[in-house]
Amino acid sequence: MSEERRRELGESDAPLEHDLQESFERTVGQGAERLHRTMRNILVTGVFGGFEVGLGIMAYLATLHETGNHLLAGLAFSMGLIALLLAHSELFTENFLMPVAAVAAKEASYTQLAKLWGGTLVSNLLGGWIFVWIVMVAFPEWSMVVSESAHHFVDAPFSLQSIALAVLGGSTITLMSRMQQGTDNDVARIVATVIGGFLLAALPLFHSILDSLLIFAAIHSGADISYVQWLGWFGYTLLFNVLGGIILVTLLRLVRTKELIQKRRTEAPTDPDAARNP
Repeated sequence: MSEERRRELGESDAPLEHDLQESFERTVGQGAERLHRTMRNILVTGVFGGFEVGLGIMAYLATLHETGNHLLAGLAFSMGLIALLLAHSELFTENFLMPVAAVAAKEASYTQLAKLWGGTLVSNLLGGWIFVWIVMVAFPEWSMVVSESAHHFVDAPFSLQSIALAVLGGSTITLMSRMQQGTDNDVARIVATVIGGFLLAALPLFHSILDSLLIFAAIHSGADISYVQWLGWFGYTLLFNVLGGIILVTLLRLVRTKELIQKRRTEAPTDPDAARNP
């Protein structure tokens, strides 16, 4: 058997399909593009990401206020993630699979990954904080609904159940990003986004950005919730979102494409910044 044919079939009993290779190239390419953005661009796209998730929060609260149905409200929330997808903004928890794959392929550095994560996280929270303040000023009648929703999170004890909800929150949105990267069909990508948004908001899973905006909205409305309570919930939720997204989805994906990663690593320059800044 020729070397070329062996590589087509792969070293294992599972061939590296053409579609898998295309998806891998798209994932690494988009991850590298995100990682090589300037801090200004990271912050601006992150703020807009907070606005767009806030749009989903507005749809969620409106539906929950009118119907009292959490499943319908969760479906309405997906509007925010659709806006995020179509506007090409950034959400912190979307940045697990693509940037990590780019770093693994030596297309970028760990420093760039830390810059992307830190800048996106802070700007998502800032943009969302501003947007939900405007929402609660515009719709004060939603105060009771948003207070009940926020208390669901800040009153939850740190327990195995809370950890599991946070792990599922991180893995769900990372898998949503993976499904979006697996197709060029815009309708299919929107369907994947609706699935992810529904699962996150309707169940509801613990999500560090989405649920923080609900808590901020409750604080703006005068609910008996403090930023200290939010921070206590946010700390462990953020940690287990990251672990869920990286361990349950990203690492398994990297293992599945290890031959492609090794090939990219041998072709990559020693200094990832040198390729972008000759």
